[in-house]
Amino acid sequence: MLRGLSTTTFFADDVRAAADWYAELFGMRPYFVRPVEGPPAYVEFRLGDYLHEFGILDRRYAPEGHSREIGGALANWHVDDIEAAVERLVAHGATVHEGPVERGPGFVTASVRDPFGNLLGLMFNQHYLDVLATRGQ
Repeated sequence: MLRGLSTTTFFADDVRAAADWYAELFGMRPYFVRPVEGPPAYVEFRLGDYLHEFGILDRRYAPEGHSREIGGALANWHVDDIEAAVERLVAHGATVHEGPVERGPGFVTASVRDPFGNLLGLMFNQHYLDVLATRGQ
């Protein structure tokens, strides 16, 4: 049974550079790095209201057919202000893939491409906030 967003994995040719970029964006360092010594092949962050896992894997270990041009997985992350989130990401070196689009009442999406070729989905979703309210958060 699906219980919500778990690990979202992106790919990078330079995991260390990608980890540094995301660490600055997230305001935290990855909590999990493998291998411990030498250049990392995989790093993982825990962030957000439910401590979702966000991993970066060396592109050499990507599924067959995956390339920088294709990009990585698209995971939509809830944000309270789509425009501000897009602006912050662009200021941080991302490029707009799709600007904000209203998909219906209380549901707006956008996406950007990070400097490593991955798409980041952004979403304002009233349902997300409603779920938090029912949990007393």
